[in-house]
Amino acid sequence: MRRAFGSGPAGSSPAAAVAGGAPTEEPTRAAEPPAPDSLDAVEAGQRLDDFDLLVGLGRGAFARVFLARQRSMQRLVAVKISQDSGTEPQTLAQLDHDYIVRVFDQRLLEERRLRVLYMQYVPGGTLLGVLRRVRDTPPEMRRGRLLLEAIDDVLAEKAAIRPSDSAVRAQIAQMSWPDTVAWLGRRLADALNYAGEHGVLHRDIKPANVLLTEEGVPKLADFNISFSSAVAGASPVAYFGGSLAYMSPEQLEACHPGMAGTAADLDTRSDLYALGVMLWELLTGARPFADREDPAGADPDDDPDTEDALQHMLDLRRRAVPAQAQERLPADCPAALRRVLLTCLAPDPGDRWATGAELAQQFDLCLDVHARDLVDPPPRSPRARASRWPAPILAAGIGIPNGVAALYNYHHNKSLIVDGLDPQVQARFDDLAQVINLIVFSLGALLILYFCRRLLTVPPGLRAGRTYDARTLARVRADSLLLGDRVVVVCGLLWLASGIAFPLLLQAAGGSLPTYDFVHFVASQAVCGAMAVAYPFFAVAFYCVRCLYPALLPHGGPGSAADGRKLRGLVRRSIRYLAVAASVPLVAVVGVTFLSHDDFDAVIVAVRVLCVGSIFAFIGAYWLFRMLEADLRALERVVATAPRTT
Repeated sequence: MRRAFGSGPAGSSPAAAVAGGAPTEEPTRAAEPPAPDSLDAVEAGQRLDDFDLLVGLGRGAFARVFLARQRSMQRLVAVKISQDSGTEPQTLAQLDHDYIVRVFDQRLLEERRLRVLYMQYVPGGTLLGVLRRVRDTPPEMRRGRLLLEAIDDVLAEKAAIRPSDSAVRAQIAQMSWPDTVAWLGRRLADALNYAGEHGVLHRDIKPANVLLTEEGVPKLADFNISFSSAVAGASPVAYFGGSLAYMSPEQLEACHPGMAGTAADLDTRSDLYALGVMLWELLTGARPFADREDPAGADPDDDPDTEDALQHMLDLRRRAVPAQAQERLPADCPAALRRVLLTCLAPDPGDRWATGAELAQQFDLCLDVHARDLVDPPPRSPRARASRWPAPILAAGIGIPNGVAALYNYHHNKSLIVDGLDPQVQARFDDLAQVINLIVFSLGALLILYFCRRLLTVPPGLRAGRTYDARTLARVRADSLLLGDRVVVVCGLLWLASGIAFPLLLQAAGGSLPTYDFVHFVASQAVCGAMAVAYPFFAVAFYCVRCLYPALLPHGGPGSAADGRKLRGLVRRSIRYLAVAASVPLVAVVGVTFLSHDDFDAVIVAVRVLCVGSIFAFIGAYWLFRMLEADLRALERVVATAPRTT
């Protein structure tokens, strides 16, 4: 099988050759014409066409890579020399991305049957060097600085200057190791998304094929066995191979001589699987699957060749990552990063992230402490437990404020209005109150239950392993963000309707209500209705945003512009409802100035109870509002973030 060539770290070549940027003019010896089919005669110190070969950077079965000086441009470049007739130059010519090594051009030396591909020189080594350092470092001592130290060692070997004032390096230095892995993964996922949008599959993602700049920025390299649908005459089965240890199950099947799978069956999800293997290895120091030819400390490029070993690897990858491998995850690994990597490593391509853009956004989530704790709370945290009990929690959040408001309204109207009416009307008041409350609360419960129907069925279904289409998941997310407003509408309309119906029915039952008392009934219902809609809104919205909406994001895939608009809209509406909650005690104080009642002390007591109670309720609503606002801003950063270059 054809193996991909990965440019490895610098060897024992003289470091002075790259000191201080472009080297001084030195004589180079002319290369002797080698055998047409051999690369062994190409060595550092030779001149090849326009290039002075300075230092060997790596070699493989089909190519060699040198640091070279291009004479015509007076610049340092990385030169890849091969006898291959693949489409790597044409493929890379399509790609211009900050996280992909930039190729300048190629030259064909027909008399020597060599191809010279010259590209951007990236001096910080590869992730393979970082991985070796990870394995030599105890898990509790791994931090972002480990990445920088590995890069600095490579720079020191080449006598290159380390950046002294770099915001990127300062950021990495403060990161935990899981955050550093997520930071690298976010950029590589962005690169794979860009390649995928241009019809390019890499097909050989591994640590040796990820180069690092002096600042630690990763750059994807070595598209030697890649496939581009945009290159005329290219075939997905030509130059197919890769590194078995990082292959997806479907790519292993394509390599297996006894299986029907082919290279034409692969898509971006196969590259994302390989990226997941590499990042898992970088995070833990070991690959997620214990292959037969994968002893501890083995070089990731040492692939087994036997069919039995290939079958064994395929059998392992057709199952989920074993619990033993998951136990090696660092203690400080966020639950979000664990979930993201396990999704990358799903045996079925349909269960993985569909594009690099989705995966990049998931890594953004992993790097946002507030947002990742919302989406992936610790399993035994109060938030995780609360998300499993939406019906009783929502019932309490809606029912308690409405029940308190109804109880206060009953005693308020009875003491200030009904007690002054005929005894016959007083007797019927209690009966009417029971009937109206029964009808109103029952109707309200049915309407709210209808609006909650998807929220009460889909999240438990997801936890049980059922799948739902994207449209259904989008509706459930919208339901969770709009439920507070729907509760307000239902409660507000029912309170208003009962405020009008109650005095009318009371009067129809034989009581004669003065116009003033009729207005008092309606005004009382309006004030209590304001209590019954403002306070439940914050309880419902806070629970939905804190527990229900985030739990849907891993299944539906964040990134919807519509979700971003809904989150911002909920912030604006929350401010309006906060104003309503603040107005309740003010309305009560103003209302007392319009009351004329013989028992003025009773009026004062009723207003005091309303004012004091509503003030405490407003404090609670304001506390929920501040937490709700912070949660909404964090979630907005997740769903409104498109893959970007930073």
